[in-house]
Parts: sequence; C-alpha cells; structure tokens
Amino acid sequence: DTTILANRSSYVDFTLPYSTSGVGMVVPLKDDVTRSSQIFFRPLTLGLWLTTLGSFFVVGFLVWILEHRVNTDFTGPPLYQISTIFWFAFSIMVFAPRERVLSLSARVVVITWYFIVLVLTQSYTASLSSLLTTQQLNPTVTSIENLLAKGEPVGYQRDSFVLGKLRESGFPESRLVPFTTTERCEELFNKGPSKGGVSAAIMEVPYVRVFLGQYCKKYKMVEVPFDVDGFGFVFPIGSPLVADVSRAILKVAESKKATQLEDAWFKNIDKTCPDPITNPDPNPTVSFRRLGLDSFWVLFAAAATVWIISLLRFVGYFLFQNRDIFTGDDVTRRQKMQRLWQRFMIRDDNSYINAALRAQRQ
Repeated sequence: DTTILANRSSYVDFTLPYSTSGVGMVVPLKDDVTRSSQIFFRPLTLGLWLTTLGSFFVVGFLVWILEHRVNTDFTGPPLYQISTIFWFAFSIMVFAPRERVLSLSARVVVITWYFIVLVLTQSYTASLSSLLTTQQLNPTVTSIENLLAKGEPVGYQRDSFVLGKLRESGFPESRLVPFTTTERCEELFNKGPSKGGVSAAIMEVPYVRVFLGQYCKKYKMVEVPFDVDGFGFVFPIGSPLVADVSRAILKVAESKKATQLEDAWFKNIDKTCPDPITNPDPNPTVSFRRLGLDSFWVLFAAAATVWIISLLRFVGYFLFQNRDIFTGDDVTRRQKMQRLWQRFMIRDDNSYINAALRAQRQ
C-alpha cells in the first residue's frame, strides 16, 4: 500500500493524500435480546407486576363490598361470592364481566380501574412487540484495550504496516492472524476465536469501507485506534513531480470528480449498506427499558385516592344507617361488630337502587 507514514518519509517523498485514511477496528455484532419462553414477563418490572396483581384483588374485593347489599350478582354462598370476586377482578382485563355494577361508588371504582387496565395493556403490548421484533445489536468488543484484556486473536491485513502497529500496542505474535481478502476476513469471523478464527479485525479505513459495504449487517467499526495521514503517491526523494502531482490531487479533490471516484472505488456489494464513514451506525443500538412503577405511579395514586374515598363514603353511610347498634351499653364491642357484620350480609331493601329496580318491575 502507499499509506503515508513517518518512517517511510525517510526513504521516499509522498504527495498530498488522495484519500483520507486511518486504521479501524471491525468487530461482530450480537443480538442482546434473549428470547426465552418467559419473555412475556420482561416488559414489566417485578414491582409493577406485583402492584397490578394486587390491584386486581383490591378492585374485586372493593366492588364486592360496595355491591353486596344491593346487587344479587354479588350474593350467595361464601364460596360463590369468593369466586365472584376473583372472576370479576380478572375478567375486567379481557372483556366486560357478566355481573352488573349498580351503585355509583362501585361504578366509579370500575371506571378508574378500566382506564388503568387500558393504559397498562396498551403499554405492555407495545413494549412486548418491540422486544420480539427489534434486534438489539451491540458490538462484541468495544475498544482495542478491551481486546487486549480478553487476550483473543486479532486479524490484520497481510503485508501491511498494521502488523507493526499491533506489535507496538502489545499484541503477541501468536494472537495475530493475517488475511488478504474480505472473504477470508469473513471466514475468520465465522470460525470464531475457539476454532482458529478472530474476535476482531484491524484494517485501514478504506478497506473497512469495502468490507462493511458487503457485511454491514453482521459487523461494525467501533473505533479508529491508529491515525495515519492517508494514501499518497510515492516518488524518489527530491523528485520535481511531487509538487505537480500534489496540485493535481488538490484540483481533483475540489471538484465533483473526487466524489465520483470515491463512489466507484467503494461501491457497496450490498446496496442496503450505508457508507460507514458518513453513516457509521447502520445497526443502531435500540435500548429497551422495562416499564416500572415510576411510569405509572400517578395513575395508581389517583385510582387509590378514588377507591379510598368510595370506601369511606360507603362505610360512613353504613355506620350512620346502623347507628342504633352503638346506642346500647349492655353489649360488648365484639357483639356490636358481629351485629354489624350480620347487617352487612343482609340485603338492603331500602336502598335507592333496590327501589329503582322495584319500580322497573312494576
């Protein structure tokens, strides 16, 4: 090659560089997404899963409390009522439950929970779809220091000054594997370090452009560990042609001809591959963030406030309606609580809901 280097300038004269250069490190890309049978748990954090599950039970139990005395759908034997609580709570997530909700407080509770379930299901669906369909491609090695620390084999261009640069960086000869073509470099990558292949390839940037123009979907240039001045024409020391050729290079570089030549030299075999210089990241890393309570705490806090107000409203009205239980001093506190529970388990025929239902029947 005709890369402009300081030690070479002692023996020859170089023109101005006709192509920018450098030494790039190319490494394979790997998909960091582990698509296991439990992948449907990943969109939400454990805290959000537990909070949502607990909210289902809270909503079911709260609606049962608010509806039990006025709605026959929430009455019956104890086991039937327990099953109704679970059924009503979880059926909200997928379809409208068959049990009617009659009281105003219970309807407000259900509406707020419907809204939270809607937001959660839409967010979960979008997150899971992204997780299943989007590749999160990240380089296997991020820097030449990381490569040195791992002690894995490295590929380099045969008959290139890159070998000297790698020796100066501390790579032992036993870990350096030469290659001559892009196909051979791809073959070494496919073998992997365990089978005589390489973990990374160090080559000059123009050759990187050729390689990534063919294999951009599998590999990426992560850094330029060594800087060089580029490619230039070589003449004997003192040659009068150096200045003339340098001026000609400048004229070409300032014209459209330079772009045409570059497009011809670095024509991509894979038309979908962008230029690694102008667009260095054809496989951008997609970061995946699990949805947690920090994203939905306002919704849960607002819903909890509504639920507490609805419960306090019901409890206050129920205690006021049965205030006669607390007037007698001849009974113990335990007996009073037992009487309250007995009253609670009895249907409230005087409620406005039952009155409206009787009016409809008439």
